[in-house]
Amino acid sequence: MKYSAIFSLLFLLCFLLPSCEKDDSSFSEYDFSKYSLRSLQGDDEEEVDLADTIEVAITWTDASVTVSGDVDDGVAVTTQGGDVTVSSTTQRYLRLTVSGSCTNGSLLVYSTLKWGLLLKGLILTNPDGPAINNQCGKALYVTVADGTTNILADGPTYADAPTNAVGVTIDQKGTLFSEGQVYFSGKGTLSVTGNTKNAIASDDYIVIEEDGPMMDITANGTNGIKVNDGMEIYGGVLNIGVTSDGGRGIRSEARVTIDGGETTITTSGDCLEETLADGTTDYSSCAGIKCDSLFTMTTGTLTITSSGDGGKGINCLQNVEFKGGTLNVRTTGTNYLAKPKGVKSDTGIIVSGGYFSVNVEKSWACDNGSDSDDIENMLTIVGTPATRELEKKSVKIIY
Repeated sequence: MKYSAIFSLLFLLCFLLPSCEKDDSSFSEYDFSKYSLRSLQGDDEEEVDLADTIEVAITWTDASVTVSGDVDDGVAVTTQGGDVTVSSTTQRYLRLTVSGSCTNGSLLVYSTLKWGLLLKGLILTNPDGPAINNQCGKALYVTVADGTTNILADGPTYADAPTNAVGVTIDQKGTLFSEGQVYFSGKGTLSVTGNTKNAIASDDYIVIEEDGPMMDITANGTNGIKVNDGMEIYGGVLNIGVTSDGGRGIRSEARVTIDGGETTITTSGDCLEETLADGTTDYSSCAGIKCDSLFTMTTGTLTITSSGDGGKGINCLQNVEFKGGTLNVRTTGTNYLAKPKGVKSDTGIIVSGGYFSVNVEKSWACDNGSDSDDIENMLTIVGTPATRELEKKSVKIIY
């Protein structure tokens, strides 16, 4: 990925520059969170002139699909029943405006360049696969038109994945799936339900902009939002409900950054039992947010409630760094198969500002992997908060 190269260069510079005074043995001193995913969206700007746009409109009904606009300049649109395939090789910026209602339809897009999707009152269900499948590895800009309601859903099972023009099986990882990064904006409403797999998934990263939409995500299959390379929230209203066993509201294989918006995540699924290669059994519990890297929050509101067995609020492999905003986490689940935790990190929980409140009925409110039985050793408090209440099952810190 392009931004992976940027991070690698930053690490290299920290090691090589003689003027660097930081301890090179501890990367925790370097604030890589300032290099946002959003700042990378211009990486391929030279490839396409956003002022030179091809406009294509697609409208669904249960009886037909209507296509209009510029479909003769490197853009081909084919339909089969309610299933629409768009193939774009144009060097201009493509924007698809989609609307209408269909209970048995889908949108599959191939594009050589980044493109835009304007949701303008679309209600689309694909009973055997993704409702929208973006097979472009470049950026997808999803705009939810002001004042519109848009609803996407998959079905209870997926059909065998189709193949592309060169015979490669295409991925089908969620109701709204993208091979490339996704940017959400607009003041409309978007509801996405994942009944079989993830509700929203990207093999790259996802950014919700300051002018982000109202998003209601329901995960009955696996996760609400699944991303490979990071998740950043700057605005909008994001509501995620998870009922699947072992499901996560947001599952990121990289970092998660919250710098605005109102995010509410509710999980009620229990542990997912998995049989490992050696024949032993492992249990994977639900989590509001699960990430394999750094979690940071500076502004905004995040509310997480978990009622399933072993359910966790925030569960990270690296630091949880809470710098501001409002965080409320509550877990009420049992601890039969796994231990519920409010905020869990394998390396450290650092609180330096804002409103930080975590409550659990079982186990620990905060857990940084320490062997200590003292809650004082389970997190690091920077500065002097106005309120400092530390108990095993209840932590409240207010600056």
